[in-house]
Amino acid sequence: MSAASTSKKRIRFTVSGVVQGVGFRPFVYQLADKYTLSGFVSNSGKGVSIEVEGSAEDIKAFYEALVTMPPPLARIESCEKEEIMLQESEGFIIQASSQSDSISSMLPVDVALCDACRAEMKDPNNRRYKYPFINCTDCGPRYTIIDTLPYDRKNTSMKFFGMCEACVLEYIEPSSRRYHAQPISCYECGPQLFFIDLEEKNCRYESDVIALAVKKLQSGKTIALKGLGGFHIICDATNKEAVESLRERKHRPSKPLAVMAASIEAMLEFALLSESEISKLSSKERPIVVVSKKQNRILADAIAPNIDKIGLFLPYTPLHELLLEAFGKPIVATSANLSDEPIITDEQELLQKLSFVVDGVVTHDRDIRNACDDSVMMDIGGDALFLRLARGYAPKSIYHQKPIEKNILAFGANQKSTVALSFGHNTILSPHIGDLNSIDAVNYFQETIATFERIYEFVPEIVVCDKHPNYESTKLAHAYAASHPKTELIELQHHYAHALAVMAEYGLEKEVLAFCFDGTGYGDDGTLWGGEVLRATPTQYSRFAHLQTLYLLGGEKAVREPRRVGLSLLFELFTFEELKNLEHPLVTSFTPQELKTLHMMHTKGINRPASSSVGRLFDGVYALSGFLEELGFEGESGLILEKIAMQYKSDESYPFTIEGGVIEYTEMVREIVFEKEPKLIAAKFINTLCEIIILLAQQNRELSVVLCGGVFQNRVLVEKLKKRFESHSIEYYIAKETPVNDGAISLGQAYYVRKILEQKSKDNNE
Repeated sequence: MSAASTSKKRIRFTVSGVVQGVGFRPFVYQLADKYTLSGFVSNSGKGVSIEVEGSAEDIKAFYEALVTMPPPLARIESCEKEEIMLQESEGFIIQASSQSDSISSMLPVDVALCDACRAEMKDPNNRRYKYPFINCTDCGPRYTIIDTLPYDRKNTSMKFFGMCEACVLEYIEPSSRRYHAQPISCYECGPQLFFIDLEEKNCRYESDVIALAVKKLQSGKTIALKGLGGFHIICDATNKEAVESLRERKHRPSKPLAVMAASIEAMLEFALLSESEISKLSSKERPIVVVSKKQNRILADAIAPNIDKIGLFLPYTPLHELLLEAFGKPIVATSANLSDEPIITDEQELLQKLSFVVDGVVTHDRDIRNACDDSVMMDIGGDALFLRLARGYAPKSIYHQKPIEKNILAFGANQKSTVALSFGHNTILSPHIGDLNSIDAVNYFQETIATFERIYEFVPEIVVCDKHPNYESTKLAHAYAASHPKTELIELQHHYAHALAVMAEYGLEKEVLAFCFDGTGYGDDGTLWGGEVLRATPTQYSRFAHLQTLYLLGGEKAVREPRRVGLSLLFELFTFEELKNLEHPLVTSFTPQELKTLHMMHTKGINRPASSSVGRLFDGVYALSGFLEELGFEGESGLILEKIAMQYKSDESYPFTIEGGVIEYTEMVREIVFEKEPKLIAAKFINTLCEIIILLAQQNRELSVVLCGGVFQNRVLVEKLKKRFESHSIEYYIAKETPVNDGAISLGQAYYVRKILEQKSKDNNE
């Protein structure tokens, strides 16, 4: 027997992670061919199964290439291998997918149009010239068209489109860029594009769709366009009347609108872009990136009024690219939905709910199975900071070294809601669902849970939710547990979940000092927290420090009307007589009777919830700076203070004290009252928050710092903190791959339960 034959082996590899719908099987096929190995590769519920037979040396080289050089869209979380009996097989084949008893493969995300497909789409000699649904293994829809795993055409909404002969030949050829690209199609066999003209009694057109849409835009009209995960509402971003009309019709007075431009070159005409921002804008995920505006006369002022930031993104579907190329100007592209409702994915629902907003609809007959909004991020010092995790990035899978034996379902928060599933080695964070302030939003939340349960054949054994009794997500978790008696229910404090989300992203198991600054969250004492400094481990926490209490005069009304928060700060400083004689715009904005009524509410504790929220303190400082209008959207006060703070370069800060774990800022308010320059107030206030964090971090140098909560969406604050941390050699963590706001609460909840289960398992084995 020769040495070569004795070294021959057959190895089975089980690869899990993002390995379906990303060209992994043809990659394995070509790798096996390169190393002259026989065997097969197939999709399964666990990911990808591979068996290779050949010399030990060739199998070793195959394995090293497999795990170190996977396809660009793939992410290997684990690769198990075992030696099995030789079969003396010949050749290497790609087998049909099998369904495993354990579904643990990660859902593939949607990917923007790749350069190769773009080149074909622009080539007049190509059979897919200007084809609005062109895609290949490296790009196109995934999550938004999938019904279940494994990711095969029969399990997607493409199952209704039989492939023509030419597409079949590409689909079955392992060397083709479209080998097993599940959404593959062409003019002959693919989805059909339509234009519905609402100004012509919903007349439906099947030809010249792009031209008809462009004609509407050129005349200042608004259209809806069916994207990957839902409809966009679109108008000419350079047309003042068109943008203002869209705002009026959509009842969106001031919340910024995202702008889509055809190229980076086009964006540079109206935005200041760093190299890092350009890289993120141009990435395969094509997120909306919040960048600095440039003084220009191109875009309508109403796109992002009162702030110096704008959300920009590049086209990510061939349909968007074709429209922008034909129109020749940037467009507003905002999610098609009613206020507090999820993005619309169905043409009939769009016509029913938004016919008063749009004048035409560009649609098609490929169903959107799973809604998915656009991702939104900022770039801070080269790092991503997510405001919304969705298309291109979610579902987000996180791999844990230690498996758990029970299935966990986390219900998240009420705003920017998401859900998370945790099982085995994995936690799956859903795409952004939205605020649960409407029946449709709640229904969509429940549909998302049902979708993930179906896809992963997932039966929760533990459900975890926020402690806030009035959160819809909390109510749903309780109802779920009540209807499933064997399911355990756990409630977790909101800000601790914020800290845990960052710890989950980085896999932290040590104690940290977590600064959890946001707008609101239900505290352990029944008040509204939001300025919390926690000493936290993955299984327990203590409230180390917190912001001095302020009061929300009128409850929820104070959240929309910041001058009420500002007035409550003054009530803490001055007597009523002193206040009446105070010459300050905030005071004079109220009538004498309003002042008297609000003062009575404050002194008698009537409808004035207590809060330790940094977000609400931002509102109060905003009002004390002379901004007295109602807020048009959440976080507007912070964005405006950020804008004017950047106009005043100073390291000055206001006085504060920390006694008995309470961060006292009364003297800061006193100084602000007599300041004259709003930009000075904003700069010194943000510097003060920075000083508070640095002081507490230095007092606890044995602990790494975690920053979490919506307040850390403030670019000026985070940039200052990063510089100070680095200069003081303080180790810190802030989310880079998950939202810094409530969008990651479900991840933190799931991480807590995982760690509790791990601890119990460890205790039982000792």
